[in-house]
Amino acid sequence: MSEQHFPLTDFIEYPQQQMLQRATQNLQELKRRHSIRKFSSRPVPQAIIEQCILTAGSAPSGANHQPWHFVAISDLQVKSQIRCEAEALEQAFYDGRAGEEWLDALKPLGTNADKAYLQQAPWLIAVFSQKRGGVGESDDKTNYYVHESVGLACGFLIQALHHAGLATLTHTPKPMSFLTRICNRNADNERPFMLIVAGYPADDATIPAHALKKKQLEQICSFV
Repeated sequence: MSEQHFPLTDFIEYPQQQMLQRATQNLQELKRRHSIRKFSSRPVPQAIIEQCILTAGSAPSGANHQPWHFVAISDLQVKSQIRCEAEALEQAFYDGRAGEEWLDALKPLGTNADKAYLQQAPWLIAVFSQKRGGVGESDDKTNYYVHESVGLACGFLIQALHHAGLATLTHTPKPMSFLTRICNRNADNERPFMLIVAGYPADDATIPAHALKKKQLEQICSFV
């Protein structure tokens, strides 16, 4: 017996000229999205973060299992703990664990082991991937295409935060197991995937010139 299906009723078809206009406007908006490393401590209402996370939760996923969990962190003590543990890992990274080639690649961005933004930004969103789950709250099924699915959800989340008017930064310390402990997640089923920093940019926030260099269409796309 086949599963029930419903008619597609919420798709909106636009005239092609309007489609091009909308696509161009979206490009221009997203070209204003920049990764920054100086955040204001100005508060951001939780309701805004909730809507952005719901947007992330609408991303496509393998078998629609939605193999992700988001921990939105505003507590200053928790953010301070995350900063302390992340900086310890980052110090080892910059002291040589990364290797010379990786460190050379990072030099144009001006990054270092100081991660003050982890404490200053009003929100940190820890994203976890799940090995098992399903659509139902109590489901315990194998999840499929987990990394691809969670990566898509992170992209949705970053776009939603930017569209709402917030600045963002992705942070992926290695290893990230400390996030599982701090966020009190199930280490047997979940793995930290990414930490997304969100808030208003500080008055003295800057963008590295290197980060403004984006590849042209012919470099990233082929038409056949």
